[in-house]
Amino acid sequence: MDAAQQDATARARELQRSWYGEPLGALFRRLIDDLGLNQARLAAVLGLSAPMLSQLMSGQRAKIGNPAVVQRVQALQELANQVADGSVSAAEATERMDEIKKSQGGSVLTGTGQSTTSSGAPTVRRVVREIQSLLRSVAAAGDIIDAADSLAPTHPELAEFLRVYGAGRTAEAVAHYESHQS
Repeated sequence: MDAAQQDATARARELQRSWYGEPLGALFRRLIDDLGLNQARLAAVLGLSAPMLSQLMSGQRAKIGNPAVVQRVQALQELANQVADGSVSAAEATERMDEIKKSQGGSVLTGTGQSTTSSGAPTVRRVVREIQSLLRSVAAAGDIIDAADSLAPTHPELAEFLRVYGAGRTAEAVAHYESHQS
């Protein structure tokens, strides 16, 4: 790889860090490890070609162009967290990956196949994930933290909201959401 290619790759990885919170190579390798996948299976679940996944991982390409793929990445990250904390078994994870693969994405607030309670209301976890997804679709975690730091002196509650939902773990956001319900 010549110097120009190395510079382009470094720029792409820096853009990925600003858009997705980390380079996609690191993110995808963690998903592969945490969910017991190979690259071909990860590409299939995300709805990407294997060459496209490889280009994103290596920094030859910076951005995921399809919003539905970005939502599938977020869904896989949440699934990996659930597998890690033991709330989802390996067998359930395989089933959920098939559901994620079939998901069409679309609006984060009006997607089809939402989890709901028996009354038809969305579950707290689903509402929280939608808030997280929406925030993370407009800014990277580092930018959200910077915004929260700027707001903290004058609007501490809003700053806390941005930190918890924009850069925190889903479990923390669920606890925050539940503590603020009447």
